[in-house]
Amino acid sequence: MADYYGFCLCGNAKFEVQGKVDGSYLCHCRHCQKDTGSAHAANLFSKSARLKWLSGADSVTTFTLSGTCHKISFCKFCGSSMPGIHQDGLLVIPAGCLDTPVTIRPNAHIFTSSKAGWDKDLYDVPEFCRLPE
Repeated sequence: MADYYGFCLCGNAKFEVQGKVDGSYLCHCRHCQKDTGSAHAANLFSKSARLKWLSGADSVTTFTLSGTCHKISFCKFCGSSMPGIHQDGLLVIPAGCLDTPVTIRPNAHIFTSSKAGWDKDLYDVPEFCRLPE
């Protein structure tokens, strides 16, 4: 039985992860900001869990930024971030692609020296359940 299950936005690439997650981090590096188009990436990390593609493995591609160890795996049809194996066998799972509830709280914010200027003191920003009119 899978510990985590997920798929991309178009539903082409489906996967399961079996095993323990070692940690969860919110990464504010400039590379992750570019990857996500947002203030940070939210990723789960595991050195021991196993990734199994249920369908669409051939629709997932991985980009490695030249001169760095930064990688991102994504669906080449819809662009959704997908799990991938990084250096030293580290499995990186974007939290947003999971359909299994993520119950672990992030361990830390990392690379905060690159934190977006607009990603500060957001507790008083209004919240809406859906797109405001």
